[in-house]
Amino acid sequence: MDWKIELIFVPVTDVDRAKEFYERIGFHADHDRTPMEGLRFVQMTPPGSACSIAFGTGLGHTEIQPGQQNTIQVVVPDADEALAHLRDAGAEAEGVDELAWGRFVTFDDPDGNTWTLQQLPDYSARV
Repeated sequence: MDWKIELIFVPVTDVDRAKEFYERIGFHADHDRTPMEGLRFVQMTPPGSACSIAFGTGLGHTEIQPGQQNTIQVVVPDADEALAHLRDAGAEAEGVDELAWGRFVTFDDPDGNTWTLQQLPDYSARV
């Protein structure tokens, strides 16, 4: 049986500002629904990802406060290209951090939630 992570909740203070930021860096807005007063659900997917993020108002089940999410790591094919893309989109991203287990770029969304992008090492080069 396969287990697939498909949705991660990201706490935000301003839903419209968060949606605009994630669209600007290339995420696709899958859903933006207000099924009832006080409840809004936004789901967005990074390009090429099978896992989406969600945020909104009235969701009631997230215990993490905005700005505290710092556990999301995304694999990218090229850290330099990812860094350039983020900066071109107006996101403040740190430079590429070169480590033995990969090349990393970090950036924060408008609420201070931290994302880590990892370019995996070329393990075939070690043979």
